[in-house]
Amino acid sequence: SPEWLPGDLPHDRAAHLNCLNEGKLDAFDGGIYGPVYAYSQYEPDQVRNYYAWAHDYVLCDNFFASVGGPSYPNHFFFVAGQSGGAIDNPENIETTVVEGKKFKSWGCDAVGDDVFVFVLDDKGNLTKHDSCFDIPTVPQQLSQIGVDWAYYAAVPGQAGYFWNALNGIGPIFHADTFHEHTRPVGQLIADIEATRLPAVTWVTPRFELSDHPPFSTCFAQNWVTDIVNAVMRSDAWMHTAIFLAWDEWGGFYDHVLPPEVDGLGLGIRVPALVISPYARRGLIDHEVGEFSSPLKFIEDNWGLPHLTPRIERTHNFEHVFDFGRNPRTDAEPLGHLKCHGNAFDFPENYPGWVPGTTPVTSPL
Repeated sequence: SPEWLPGDLPHDRAAHLNCLNEGKLDAFDGGIYGPVYAYSQYEPDQVRNYYAWAHDYVLCDNFFASVGGPSYPNHFFFVAGQSGGAIDNPENIETTVVEGKKFKSWGCDAVGDDVFVFVLDDKGNLTKHDSCFDIPTVPQQLSQIGVDWAYYAAVPGQAGYFWNALNGIGPIFHADTFHEHTRPVGQLIADIEATRLPAVTWVTPRFELSDHPPFSTCFAQNWVTDIVNAVMRSDAWMHTAIFLAWDEWGGFYDHVLPPEVDGLGLGIRVPALVISPYARRGLIDHEVGEFSSPLKFIEDNWGLPHLTPRIERTHNFEHVFDFGRNPRTDAEPLGHLKCHGNAFDFPENYPGWVPGTTPVTSPL
């Protein structure tokens, strides 16, 4: 697979069902670029740092997206262990310009006429819901017992702002304390270095640094590397567990049929890494996991009740750690990979594309 792709691959709810093709897993070639790139993979040297962490810490090879669909419902699972029944991205979302910058939101501040998202209830009924939900979250649980937390994300006017799941949780978004807990992702490294991270931290990237096609996976990997390196060099490292995952499959082929746990999922398998001085070196974790699994780790660590059935049914990662010994002291910060071009400038011509490829004209 090339570092930059010429365009995106289909990965909405319909694409998920098409890719599965009733269990045959043979129909990932949708859209303009799917026939060429959906059945591609990266070589180890292209994902050198991801590969190094997998070798030195924990690689979860049975980890799945929580929802058989795109980013919007899956990001809710990262904070709530449910999506309010949402199965797809919101419809009728418009992009507007605020103070000279493009603004797009999937949350409570979404812009557009008749904005809605399809939701599926326990009985299989499909209905429309606005893009602002009132569902309980683990961040709220933490606040109730006085444990501080933060959510770093792209800010309004930056691509990737719509991935801040808390923008779509009404009681959090409309609270006076919203901006006390949500922070610009651009200040994350400085906060790590200044020991300003709270006990629990969520991080979502800017779009251009997210591994999301068509943007460079190399620059995205360097961004993650900077975060992991900063934590490793900080005093917090000896008390930290990092859960690194991708929010869905992005339209790319995988050969493992997802387990069916309810009407929403599980979605197609995604990579997941656990990086910590307590992580078992080189462990390949075969336990079935999803985005509710880190939430169970958080809840069990602070003695909180399990918020949803999904959290209750999953594991809490206890088996990938060895808390019975002193933390490892062999952390090794990694260097950057050499990338093509500039992270924020989509190339009009990229030498890694199949000859004759016409790239998308507007990647954002």
